[in-house]
Amino acid sequence: MTVRRYLALSFPFLPIDRLRIMRPDLWAEEGDGPAIVVEAVRGAMRLAAVDADGLTIGLTPGMTLADARAREPDLRVFDADPHADQDWLERLCDGCARYTPNAAPDGADGLMLDISGCGHLWGGEEALAAEAAVRLERHGLRVRHAIAGSPEAAHALARFPVPPAPDEDAAVRRLPVEALGLEPESAVALRRAGLRTVGDLAARPAAALAARFGEEAVDALHALLGLGHRPLRPRRPRPAVRIDRRFAEPLGSTAYALKILEEMATEAGERLAERGEGGRRFEAVFFRSDGLAFPLRVETSLPVRDAPTILRLMRERIDALSDPIDPGFGFDMLRLTVPQAEKLAPTQLALEGGEARREDSVAALVDRLSIRAGRARIQRLEPRDSHIPEQAQLALPAVESRAPGNWPKNREEEGEPGDPPMRPLHLFDPPQPIEVVAQVPDGPPHRFRWRRTLHDIIRYEGPERIAPEWWKAKDGAIEGDSTGRTRDYYRVEDTRGRRYWIFRHGLYGAEAEHPGWYIHGLFA
Repeated sequence: MTVRRYLALSFPFLPIDRLRIMRPDLWAEEGDGPAIVVEAVRGAMRLAAVDADGLTIGLTPGMTLADARAREPDLRVFDADPHADQDWLERLCDGCARYTPNAAPDGADGLMLDISGCGHLWGGEEALAAEAAVRLERHGLRVRHAIAGSPEAAHALARFPVPPAPDEDAAVRRLPVEALGLEPESAVALRRAGLRTVGDLAARPAAALAARFGEEAVDALHALLGLGHRPLRPRRPRPAVRIDRRFAEPLGSTAYALKILEEMATEAGERLAERGEGGRRFEAVFFRSDGLAFPLRVETSLPVRDAPTILRLMRERIDALSDPIDPGFGFDMLRLTVPQAEKLAPTQLALEGGEARREDSVAALVDRLSIRAGRARIQRLEPRDSHIPEQAQLALPAVESRAPGNWPKNREEEGEPGDPPMRPLHLFDPPQPIEVVAQVPDGPPHRFRWRRTLHDIIRYEGPERIAPEWWKAKDGAIEGDSTGRTRDYYRVEDTRGRRYWIFRHGLYGAEAEHPGWYIHGLFA
């Protein structure tokens, strides 16, 4: 049985370190006083983070900004940006993938690394932890670290310093009760009962603790003592193929790094060929010597394992970046992974030569356009089982895998060749309101105004009645109509020969006193 070991990295000043590293211009403008990060809480500005200088003068998170200024008028005040902090933390997590593939964010201010079986690569667990801490500190981050047999124990030891202990179990038992991660009221109740450390709780019967302080306290205690813990969920799932390249001397050229990446893509293709698979997603990570990592991700609409194709997509991704990849002091490691792979059957080339499948060229075009314009910009339409016109199809990214299938034929479309279509080529979603003149309220339209233009109708066909989906009350609703109404569609032609698809929304008298009219589509 493998003994699990976890390394916790805690960043006590993460928001402030991020601003100092990523926004040096903004940092220099605020002066030289203690730095704080503030956020609005119930109409008051409160401190969300404080630097080391602020802690020494008594500033603490949760304090109001007015009280903080009363203690120290010369403060550097920054607005909280939790999303930017989370993005920065995830970027640090990607950089720590050099030590283990099982790395995950640990709360809003830390990382958790499963280093089981990885310590020997760095000369031991302590050497691995020291190297990770030194690399992060060299980048400008202040970090605390701890190693334990469970994620909960490592998390607590990295955030609550304890006096020197002979072993890990003794160190855990010396932790304060706040390390359990309970609500503040529960921690106060434990201290009032004379239970100040984890060891004090461990000496009491579990049943008595559960009866007085709840099952949560017992579960947290057992997790810290290693009697049970939740499995770590890595930020990146285990890929089908992973190839690493480490360099004794960092690579100072991105172009040369791409040549090495092509060799890695060739090796990845050979591994996929042995398994009879092709990759649908590829991820390359450029690890800089200062600890930063630059991930590049590409996705294909069909499984591929051809190295030139993979590199061409990678170059397209690099060209589409707003900021080019900066090697800095050089890349000391490259990693290529295939997070998603699918079966790729061998194909036979045509006797006269040429490509094996015509759809390959279309798929390659879709892949390149999706990388240049964005994954969600290039879409395909997929049929849905709905008789509501605007809901009969769904727009999905074209690079997603698609199951083979045919569009269902409507009964009205099974007419003679050459008949005009019963449905327009262009639909408006949502339908656009129009003003209609009819001889009777529930009769066919004779004239309508759309976009400030009056259209006289000389021919019409209909009505074609489409009822709402009664099992889905809100489907088919327009402009806040939460119940859905019946639609009477007409195919009309105006005096200039233009044909439109319009409908009356609601049955006159039964569903609406004054039903509205809408234009839903245009015929070619």
